[in-house]
Amino acid sequence: MRAGELDRTIVIESYVRGEPDEWGIPHEGWEPFATVRVKIMQSSTEEFLRSYGETAEAAIIFRIRWIDDLTTMRRVTYEGVQFNIREIKEIGRRKGLDIRCVGRAS
Repeated sequence: MRAGELDRTIVIESYVRGEPDEWGIPHEGWEPFATVRVKIMQSSTEEFLRSYGETAEAAIIFRIRWIDDLTTMRRVTYEGVQFNIREIKEIGRRKGLDIRCVGRAS
């Protein structure tokens, strides 16, 4: 994987449950886990007919260098759009990862 091919930037985020406030309500939200350079391998928008009407989902595959502790419980933010991680495939032996993500198309 050449450094020049990694021409985009994404933020990988983790869902966290914060400390409870004075009323005992925990503050939950997403916080940055890592900011990495990526290569976009594939990008597509598929329209589906569902019981509640038509929707459009954007599927995108990002290729990154190896990063530890990356799971499908995290999400990716790319160009202001959040994508759920659906699948992670290892490239070589801890050389890189292909991350298949799905999000709402605008």
